[in-house]
Amino acid sequence: MEKINLQQAPVAVIGAGTMGIGIAQLAAMHGHPTFVYDVDASKTEAALQQLAAQLTKRVQAGKMTQELYDSTFANLSVAHELAQLAPAQLIIEAIVEKKEVKQSLFQQLAAVCSEETIFASNTSSISITAIAAAIPHPERVVGLHFFNPAPVMKLVEIIRGLKSSVAIADALLELMKSWNKVPVLAKSTPGFIVNRVARPYYAEAFRALQENVTRPEELDFILRECGRFAMGPCELTDLIGQDVNFSVTQSVYQEFFYEPRYRPSLIQKELVDAGCFGRKTKQGFYDYAQATPSPQFELPVRYAKSVDKLAVTIKGDWKHSSGLIQRLAHASHLDVKFAEGTRDEILVGDVSLRLSLGESVDLDYADQKVVLMDWHADWEQAKAIPVVASVACSEADQSLVDNLFIGMNVIPLWTQDHAGLYVLRTISMLVNEACEAVLHDIASEQDIDSAMKYGVNYPQGPFQWAEKIGYNTILQTLKNLYRIYGEERYRPSIYLAKKTARGNVQNSPQSQQFLIAG
Repeated sequence: MEKINLQQAPVAVIGAGTMGIGIAQLAAMHGHPTFVYDVDASKTEAALQQLAAQLTKRVQAGKMTQELYDSTFANLSVAHELAQLAPAQLIIEAIVEKKEVKQSLFQQLAAVCSEETIFASNTSSISITAIAAAIPHPERVVGLHFFNPAPVMKLVEIIRGLKSSVAIADALLELMKSWNKVPVLAKSTPGFIVNRVARPYYAEAFRALQENVTRPEELDFILRECGRFAMGPCELTDLIGQDVNFSVTQSVYQEFFYEPRYRPSLIQKELVDAGCFGRKTKQGFYDYAQATPSPQFELPVRYAKSVDKLAVTIKGDWKHSSGLIQRLAHASHLDVKFAEGTRDEILVGDVSLRLSLGESVDLDYADQKVVLMDWHADWEQAKAIPVVASVACSEADQSLVDNLFIGMNVIPLWTQDHAGLYVLRTISMLVNEACEAVLHDIASEQDIDSAMKYGVNYPQGPFQWAEKIGYNTILQTLKNLYRIYGEERYRPSIYLAKKTARGNVQNSPQSQQFLIAG
């Protein structure tokens, strides 16, 4: 099939809601003659008037030129019937999320449009393969999933159904790049990339709340502070809408034939049943009736209880947390020594401080003085870190750990036993889900990383995290979670296991010697 060129091609957008008008704006701004159609013509006119008001403000603020404003509206036309869309080379629907409605629309369009007209669906959850099945020439049906608001969010998921044309997907890839978007390719699967891979971010948060080991405000703080996420899971689902997020989770769970990894949360169901949808109802995890949502988390003020230098011995390479080791080494309140060891640990007196690898201090270290800590993404700027002590640790033992961290201006957040704690557990599950997506050939590692960074504003993509933390660390964390819970939800992906094995071989002394010799 010849290469398809969609640059300056006539575009039609169906649906004049927030998403539809945003897509139309993008097309018109980039020089495409753009038709906008909605079954309610008055809705289209109102949406364009609102768009004009918004863009006028941008011009007045110097964020948009008058020339671009004029050309954008010169390219926009209102269509009053579907037959007027026949000249369009690309038609994008942004209508209600119902398969039968989308199929009916494309069937009507097929009767008036050329066989070469591309039909793109902005669906966030419906199978492209299923939509295309009822359409003449199903190879021209693709997913083109923008994120809200479409003019602002960089990511666009390009979804190929079973019969979708590779040439069309490639053409849309180039078109989205020309629109200054970050396009990623994916096969049609429940949730595509973002809505699938993101599920653990919410699921593990709700699991922690359901196990009553933390509070929403503390959990959100930890994920922002230690994971460097833009928003914590509770405040994010309040923003999305608890009803919307719960519905997506239910859809993915059902579409994957009730795969345990996607099981919805009873915590979230309670909020939905109560009509507490978040910001739009003024109540979710937080109360939005006031100017400042409540409850608020306040980092406790803590002081070290000793002025004497604290003797600390560091064992292992701590590759996953090298920033912590550097900070410890330069801390004036510590007398730091390094020693060989078979595992990563920091000895403070006779207390062993370790990164949590998914263990349970109550089950695994009941008779040992062990304190487990969460992973921090930025130890240079760290202000707090979750920690949990085994029952063998006394108050005096915990005080030693307090002194170690507080002396570096890091507040230890003592928490209840929760395997993997919060940040490392969440990231491990995100990496595992991303590995499953690659294993099933849904998308590439690079596209998954891009999708999660630009679609939901993660600070890093799952595979970037895995490289930083170490595949070994991620795999061991998941193995321990699987062992402790005994749930299929935590089973490690075979793709992750193989990535880890390949990395271990490449980094082995024998492998290094071979490479040097070769």
